Amino acid sequence: MVRMIKPVLVIFAFFVLLTGLLYPLLMTGVAQVIFPAQANGSLVTTSSGEPIGSMLIGQSFSAPEYFWGRLSATAEEPYNASASGGSNYSVLNPALQEQVQARMDALQAADPENTAPVPVDLVTASASGLDPHISPAAAYYQVPRVAQARGLSEEQVRALVLEHIEKPLLGIFGEPKVNVLLLNLALDSVQ
Repeated sequence: MVRMIKPVLVIFAFFVLLTGLLYPLLMTGVAQVIFPAQANGSLVTTSSGEPIGSMLIGQSFSAPEYFWGRLSATAEEPYNASASGGSNYSVLNPALQEQVQARMDALQAADPENTAPVPVDLVTASASGLDPHISPAAAYYQVPRVAQARGLSEEQVRALVLEHIEKPLLGIFGEPKVNVLLLNLALDSVQ
């Protein structure tokens, strides 16, 4: 019986070391060499090297001089990466309808003269609740408010939005999108 158990334990220990230790270490090392920025969280840093955010996780912007991202459905606080997840509300759920109406009211209060249709990604959360991107339509919708709050022309702000539109992967996979953090940092560099 012991002769049968010993080879099984040796094979088990071998595969635990191989798949639980060696392979993850190898992949981490390869990622650090080939894709160091991505392997370290795609951090956005100041000119002095201080991290101010990640290109992969949204941040909460509510001041009128900034572009606003998607709503976050994460628990306790917006864009909480340790509590990623959607609300799972159905479209008929009153709680979702209240959230959508509250965001529409906030958008209307921030820019009462804007009568354009509100893009859906400005009033709903993403599946992860952490989405750092908005659609170009959502960015263009906010141009009048941001331009007025910053004392810039709408053409200047539209040009910044256009510069920050990320094209679909290989031109066919995904949708065009705008990273809100990078766009807001570009706005800060204008003034």
